[in-house]
Amino acid sequence: MITLRADLHVHTVLSPCADVEMIPPLIVQHAVEHGIGLIAITDHNATANIAAVQEAARGTDLVILPGMELQTSEEVHVLCLFDTLDQVKEWQSIVDRSLPNIPNNIEFFGEQFVVDETGEFIRREERLLLASTNINIHQAWERVTGLGGLLIPAHINRRANGLIPMLGFVPSDTPIEMLEISSHITPFQAISQFPQIAGYPLVQDGDAHFLDDILGVNEFTLQNPNIAELRMAILGKDELSHHILTNNRSYLT
Repeated sequence: MITLRADLHVHTVLSPCADVEMIPPLIVQHAVEHGIGLIAITDHNATANIAAVQEAARGTDLVILPGMELQTSEEVHVLCLFDTLDQVKEWQSIVDRSLPNIPNNIEFFGEQFVVDETGEFIRREERLLLASTNINIHQAWERVTGLGGLLIPAHINRRANGLIPMLGFVPSDTPIEMLEISSHITPFQAISQFPQIAGYPLVQDGDAHFLDDILGVNEFTLQNPNIAELRMAILGKDELSHHILTNNRSYLT
């Protein structure tokens, strides 16, 4: 068994709302220097910078999971996490067919940069990534899990694009197993504020758009840092475990 800290919600400069410092070498450096052993790269509706971050992490112990923050047709953000680049590329092809072809307004939304492992510019993503796809939450769950991935509704307490403020409930027609809360609220506060989430295991991530947002407050005990074991750890199965470290306290999910 190994114990590692993780942040499952990290953006790069491909996301128009991310800071210019969110390039592969600086993301890796920050995580390593702060004792974080696993991060997931989850840009908005996009995956083009994942391989560069993985390459930047080569030679370190940092694990980089491929992922995406999908904006569903309900305007809800969900994390879509995978084990391999092949899985996330197949998911990207589905999202590409579902994302409206709206040009990015750089002056309003910001730049969307694809970069290499050193952070050097490769190209701009011309299509606006901050848009809703025509994939609903249930369809997203079916397709992500069908590819072997894990779907987690993101920052469910947040007014903008959070599951509870947007819908008012966790959909009963979709077997959602866990939820993510924002970094500015504790698990105890989240359950008190939103009683309908009681009983759901929670993860807490930085939704990192700046380096200092990469928090690593999820502590996992598992054998291998892969999707299957992360899921079992969050659900507390097979002697695997997950804690949220917050305010010097440990919240067992």
